[in-house]
Amino acid sequence: MIPYGKQEISQADIDAVVEVLKSDFLTQGPMVPKFEQTVADHVGAKYALAVNSATSALHIACMALGLGKADWLWTTPVTFVASANCGLYCGAQVDFVDIDPLTYNLCPEALKAKLEKAKTENRLPKVVVAVHLCGQPCNMKAIADLALRYGFKVIEDASHAIGGRYRSEYIGSSRYSDITVFSFHPVKIVTTAEGGMAVTDNDELAQKMDLFRSHGITRNSSLMTHEPDGPWYYQQVALGYNYRMTELQAALGISQMQRLDDFVARRHGLAKRYDEMLKDLPLTLPWQHPDSYSGLHLYVVRLQLEKCRHSHREVFEALRERGIGVNLHYIPVHTQPYYERMGFKANDFPQAMAYYSEAISLPMFQGLTNEQQDQVVGALESILT
Repeated sequence: MIPYGKQEISQADIDAVVEVLKSDFLTQGPMVPKFEQTVADHVGAKYALAVNSATSALHIACMALGLGKADWLWTTPVTFVASANCGLYCGAQVDFVDIDPLTYNLCPEALKAKLEKAKTENRLPKVVVAVHLCGQPCNMKAIADLALRYGFKVIEDASHAIGGRYRSEYIGSSRYSDITVFSFHPVKIVTTAEGGMAVTDNDELAQKMDLFRSHGITRNSSLMTHEPDGPWYYQQVALGYNYRMTELQAALGISQMQRLDDFVARRHGLAKRYDEMLKDLPLTLPWQHPDSYSGLHLYVVRLQLEKCRHSHREVFEALRERGIGVNLHYIPVHTQPYYERMGFKANDFPQAMAYYSEAISLPMFQGLTNEQQDQVVGALESILT
């Protein structure tokens, strides 16, 4: 089975992890700060806070922005549930904004219309989570302009997008948002096995996220209520969580980051091959905005069902039967039973549902060979023609 995504582990990666295993620190040592600095330097951010998952990063980002009860978080329905759940963790209410039919990201025009209506109802969001689906950045300039006009904070959920660029700057530069979140899950572009990171240029937000990821505990005397009792002293000054990243994960991440640009370039090469080989099939291929350089975590095609002799499900299952490990990213969050119980209906977001009825994620990872890609295309051709 050719998977839709897969990590690439080199001997250098293995050696980096083994070196940590032989060291004095398996956690809370020098590798996590080094990994944070590596990512911050690469994307052009002032601060980077490593945690045990992108979900944890989203949570502490929302906490740092002061999201709480009576507040609203808005995001896209076409994302993993964590992009919405992070608001619920803080006691906030969650709503969605429909997607752009070309990029599949949160639509700025739909956002503008929803904001205008929400202003009249006194229910403007406190936080908007803009998800860079498949690695292609949202129209962040338009979202940032709306944030200034309506007074909300912006989190970029760039779980798919490390190594991508928007308007010639690396995603995570903090130009258009308050906080950006990355994921290092094994199917992502760079992996630490499990792990995530939040980056920001804001001193106060960085300090708060640093507290929230480690029980709200500090050894910084300037944050304490009185002078330390001694060199052993610490204080819990907030309620936080154990969201720390291990030294093993950080060492793997540092090693992987050395190949990030090569990883993304290979994905672009694979995307170009797909574009050429699939252009005559009844498929809508990914559209890339000229302002963006996608991280290309995913390569999603949409079936032109009116031209297909098989249903969406039949094509999906036929590909799996042929050893092609396709997937679907994502089931719209508002259709999940947990969210349906909040009152959401499937037809609330028609563009998201149209996408869901047609989308299939084809294998896309830097280790995918041309021969494997030919096998994927051959399977699609046999099913669709």
